[in-house]
Amino acid sequence: MLELEYLINKKGQLKGVIIPIEIWKKVFPEMPTSLEDFEEAIEDYCLSKAMDEAKNTALLSKEEALKFLEKK
Repeated sequence: MLELEYLINKKGQLKGVIIPIEIWKKVFPEMPTSLEDFEEAIEDYCLSKAMDEAKNTALLSKEEALKFLEKK
């Protein structure tokens, strides 16, 4: 698990997150040229990570899934 660092202003409010370069290079193999490209690259990366995690997660039966949803 990578440790993220945070930027805080003089009032102690969170202002930003420092992203380790190894994650930055995975998310942005080519530097985004616009805010839309930046947002799309982050969405693609997060979706890809979620799909990878789902491959390694056991599937629930219909009954198990309903019980899980009832807890939420």
